[in-house]
Amino acid sequence: MATHALRNVAVLGATGSIGASALDVIARHPGRYRARVLAAGHNVDALVALCVAHRPDHAVIADEESYLRLRDGLADAGLPTQAHAGTPALDALVSGPECDTVVAAIVGAAGLSSTLAAARAGKRLLLANKESLVLAGELVTRAADASGAEIIPIDSEHNAIFQCLRSRQAQGDVSRIVLTASGGPFRGRRRDELAQVTREQAVAHPKWSMGPKISVDSATLMNKGLELIEAHHLFGVGRERLDVLVHPQSLVHSLVEFVDGSTLAQLGLPDMRTSLAVGLGWPERIASGVGGLDLLRHPRLEFEAPDTDAFPCLRLAWEAMAAGGTAPAVLNAANEVAVSAFLQGRIGFLSIPALVEDALAALPATPADSLDALLAADAQARRLTDRNLAGHLSP
Repeated sequence: MATHALRNVAVLGATGSIGASALDVIARHPGRYRARVLAAGHNVDALVALCVAHRPDHAVIADEESYLRLRDGLADAGLPTQAHAGTPALDALVSGPECDTVVAAIVGAAGLSSTLAAARAGKRLLLANKESLVLAGELVTRAADASGAEIIPIDSEHNAIFQCLRSRQAQGDVSRIVLTASGGPFRGRRRDELAQVTREQAVAHPKWSMGPKISVDSATLMNKGLELIEAHHLFGVGRERLDVLVHPQSLVHSLVEFVDGSTLAQLGLPDMRTSLAVGLGWPERIASGVGGLDLLRHPRLEFEAPDTDAFPCLRLAWEAMAAGGTAPAVLNAANEVAVSAFLQGRIGFLSIPALVEDALAALPATPADSLDALLAADAQARRLTDRNLAGHLSP
């Protein structure tokens, strides 16, 4: 049996669904992978519990005010794990010798700094934080190219494309890349039927187990819009070679069509452990804990065009990608503010695309030639959307 050097892994967003899946796969291969850094946003108790189970060397909480609770919680559990807090501490750990592999699963633009730090440091970057590429795709990919970092996408769709291409480069022989979408919990509904949907309905995804923000993005189809922009940066393809199909069974995760008429697709059960195992083991295959796909039990594979009238967020993402520059950053920031307000019960479901469209109209695209310019556009879009919430508040 071949022996492998131990990979030291940092799991960012460890208390979320992707973090849990990553730790599950890592635990299946104790002689090959070790979780040395675990990071979370605010949930100190959950982070300490994970440290008890996985014994990392370092634990990081994003909320600096929670540092003492984390430090004392680790000490009370009898763990030698070092406590850290804040973005600078996390960036230092992911760029330092503590890890060679980073699972980037922090939700939203909050994950950009650590993603960039890992890319600049030449790490193997298992990228689940799509917002980093939507906000600063060229900066992240340039940093990775300069340092020799490996970016392996963990979103099921981009991971499927990566497997079909066996790289991140779509050469001239690729005629089209097709991302599949489940359609979310409201697939088939007319726009007027969406006015009264609730938070609980929006987060109840029919196929995937995800956090609340990503579940709402799936319900609005913004998730697929962000993934289109991500695919543009990851695989170096223009809008004319990207497409989306709704596939409610969520078994075909994406397709790549070649100039000779061949189409390759990656199929599998809807479980993030598969793509995480690909990222950890690549170019080898390792056990993920996910069973094989029995097509006799899943004989129907259906596909349909997305309804951009009922779900305009997908159209808005296409438009932002076409505009380029700071437009994707504005799209993402406005969406994050709007989704947060919806999850708090402050606005209705249809206000999400309305607020995003307002932000894109009010803030025309400017050149995205620096991180400062992108962060400024992000901040401006957040302020504008916060102000615009007043016109959409639920009674």
